[in-house]
Amino acid sequence: MGHGKLRKFKENESFSCLLQPSSDEVIASSGERKTGLHLNDHPIKGNWNKKMFGNDRPVVVELGCGRGEYTVDLGMRNNDFNYIGVDIKGARLWKGAKYATENQLSNVAFLRTRIEFIEAFFAPGEISELWLTFSDPQIKSENKRLTSPMFLERYRHFLKPGGIVHLKTDSQFLHHYSKEVALQNHLKILACADDLYGEGREDLYHSGVASICGKDAVDALFEVQTYYEKMFLEQGLKITYLSFQIDHEGEFVQPEWDVDYWKAVEGGRRTFGHLRNV
Repeated sequence: MGHGKLRKFKENESFSCLLQPSSDEVIASSGERKTGLHLNDHPIKGNWNKKMFGNDRPVVVELGCGRGEYTVDLGMRNNDFNYIGVDIKGARLWKGAKYATENQLSNVAFLRTRIEFIEAFFAPGEISELWLTFSDPQIKSENKRLTSPMFLERYRHFLKPGGIVHLKTDSQFLHHYSKEVALQNHLKILACADDLYGEGREDLYHSGVASICGKDAVDALFEVQTYYEKMFLEQGLKITYLSFQIDHEGEFVQPEWDVDYWKAVEGGRRTFGHLRNV
């Protein structure tokens, strides 16, 4: 491990806006488990506003936030919400946590954990919106896709009724898969753009996402570009956007999905997949 990472890990320990629980804190011991993975609730669960933010504003979470560009920018744009960025990579989170600390962004926080553990940290109804920004499409593993029925079920456990999921991605595969999941499960789609920058923002100003989340959320789609987004745009890849509400009461089901066709559509884009580890 390089000295740069070690320095960042050490500095991370000083940031009050960054929560870094160990796996041992959330995974039950073998003696406590019945079957499979069993999680213990972390003390922050149900207490983000009280213990982290000191207010009662709605909470928005970004999963796989990387360096935290979206989390930080949304927090700077809108003081009426609290924002939490989640990622497992401490060296990436360091940048966002450092910026939030140095600029005294009291409505911005970060959580270092695996997304599979997310239910250990958020209580029912605690979260208003989820942002998924340039998530790995997990072409080979359906249940690892962050918009799969399995993950939607997890989100439903802590989203408020009618809670919103935003997906911004360069992956045509993930975009269209997510849209089919929403349609198959009769989830209300608030906005859908197959080519975000090509279609412009005016239509989104009049969409359901703008009426519920506000103009700031729409502006952020066009004005905030993550490290990866800039890289994919340089390669000429289209950026897509989808938002829908988790307002489904029954079991979530997988859509009929032509995986081979959408793998072909994705084409050479996967050659850039290694950049996600930067």
